[in-house]
Amino acid sequence: MDERDWIILRTLFHENNITKAAKMLYISQPALTNRLKQIEKEFGVRIVERGRRGVTFTHQGEYLAKSADQILLQIQKIKENVRNMENKVAGTLRLGVSNFFAHYMLPDLLKLFKDQYPDIEFKVTTGWSSEITNLLYNQDIHIAFVKGDHSWKECKRLLFDEKICIASKEKIDINQLPYLPRIDYSTDYLLKTTVDHWWAENYSKAPLISIEVDKAETCKKMVVNGLGYAIMPTLELKDIDNLYRTDLTTKEGKPILRNTWMFYHEHSMKLNMVAAFVKFIEGIDLYNFDISN
Repeated sequence: MDERDWIILRTLFHENNITKAAKMLYISQPALTNRLKQIEKEFGVRIVERGRRGVTFTHQGEYLAKSADQILLQIQKIKENVRNMENKVAGTLRLGVSNFFAHYMLPDLLKLFKDQYPDIEFKVTTGWSSEITNLLYNQDIHIAFVKGDHSWKECKRLLFDEKICIASKEKIDINQLPYLPRIDYSTDYLLKTTVDHWWAENYSKAPLISIEVDKAETCKKMVVNGLGYAIMPTLELKDIDNLYRTDLTTKEGKPILRNTWMFYHEHSMKLNMVAAFVKFIEGIDLYNFDISN
């Protein structure tokens, strides 16, 4: 079996459907089926059984599919170590990035880094910060960019912090907040917990949620159009000038902050590309990084 075969097993196991797996792998269904037959022949066992609702993995097939992640990770590490022996910054840098960071900052940062190190390629996974942290724990990525104070005991660097604020089209009395329409958006549990805790400390009445959306960008446009207020980190609003903002504070009057971190494993720094990227990021003032484009 080669690397491609392990990728086929992993993809089919996750999708549980020949058609979907073939589409994701950019190969034809007959080609995928033929490859499965070759794998079965090599191991001398049935790997999958077909049914009306897709495929079912046999006991042996499930064992092979679940081994794929570990084997593919080992192959990736071998490739990285071999490239690293040349003492040059080259290879595929695997990054896990929170949604905001990926949308506003990452493209320009990767271009700047690529200009310095043209032999670098990138594999980027985006998602909630909690998901990205789990990817780093499992060593599916080299470096994680996460928002909020997630548990991480290895190397980490605080990149910047930002205030959390109430944003509205018109000036509002925050004492009247429970009676005003609020626009909520899907966000990670740490930010939601922080906002909920602040609300519980200041109001005895639940917020009046008038609109719920899935993205911060959509929420922001709703606020700009005067459909209600929102509670958001300040960097989400950096590209908008015509909004009123009131920073959330503790009972002691201190601003409530949200941190953005860079996490990575200490052993990853032995890879030239990881060490170069960490040094590159540490040399940039990310809070004032231009995200207007």
